[in-house]
Amino acid sequence: MTRRVNFGLWYDFRNPEPWRVPFERLYAETLDQIAWAEEIGFDSVWLTEHHFAEDGYTPSPLVMAGAIGQRTRRIRIGTNLMLITIHDPVRLAEDSATLSLLTGGRFDLGVAIGYRQLEFDAFQRKLVNRPSLIEEGVEIVRRAWRGDLIDFHGKRFSYGDIRVTPTPEHAPRLLIGGMAEPAIHRAARIGDGFLSTGGIGHELYLEGLAQAGKGPDDGGIYAGNWAIISPDPEREAAAVGPHVLYQANEYVKWGAFGPPGEVPLFPDAPTAIRNGLYELWTADAAVENLTALLRGCPQIRDVHFWAQFPGESVAAGSARLQYVATEVLPRVRAAL
Repeated sequence: MTRRVNFGLWYDFRNPEPWRVPFERLYAETLDQIAWAEEIGFDSVWLTEHHFAEDGYTPSPLVMAGAIGQRTRRIRIGTNLMLITIHDPVRLAEDSATLSLLTGGRFDLGVAIGYRQLEFDAFQRKLVNRPSLIEEGVEIVRRAWRGDLIDFHGKRFSYGDIRVTPTPEHAPRLLIGGMAEPAIHRAARIGDGFLSTGGIGHELYLEGLAQAGKGPDDGGIYAGNWAIISPDPEREAAAVGPHVLYQANEYVKWGAFGPPGEVPLFPDAPTAIRNGLYELWTADAAVENLTALLRGCPQIRDVHFWAQFPGESVAAGSARLQYVATEVLPRVRAAL
């Protein structure tokens, strides 16, 4: 039986100072790229969220999702991921329902607990409350999408007999991301799927499904992949090295991989690529690795790649996307 796996692109819209272009140009070129990517065979687009970043890391992924929805016809649009812990869950449910309606049911909402102290302080939330914030937020969003009276009174949120309208005709999947064991098990327990990063946590997710009394096919994995795929990966790595180093070290500084200041920065791009989440693949290596990954973990529903790295031109990213669309995706699809 043919197995359907989506292959997609991941965007953060970072525009760091050393390579900065006007944001209007960046947004316009990226929307053009996404419309073109749909035409050459990509299946999904994933948007991520942070706030108060000097490089403009997008704070408004749902606005971006609406724009993408109007430029595309087939491609699925999702967030990988939004910080549900700093949002009002009713407003998040309303905006997500509207996106689903605007896109004919092509939108999926991916969320996680977040980790940057700055964001929690600014939105008057506490890091220590993250588990209850996400648990309650997910429950409220689900009630809203069903059209139920929300009537919720918890530790963090309280709503009376209000009802969100309009409700989505095709409810988005509610996906949950994370890299720590409690977050991954939470995704198995309360999510419709798991947003993974760099292949981390797949086995833990399957364990979590079993612990929640679910079968291995009751969930799904939506895998963010950090591979750099090129006819000459070493040459490509040298070209994108400054952008990769910037991306990796910004996440380290923010605390994505451990408490800020305790995880050392990468000293150079080769070290970031060698010891980070990145891999260097030719088309042949990509086909071999992706096919093995997908055969070994049939719960994977989507694999998506960074379209370009922070500060890299959209045109440079598009050259890799053309190579992947032509030399990788047809062969992996045929193998499945």
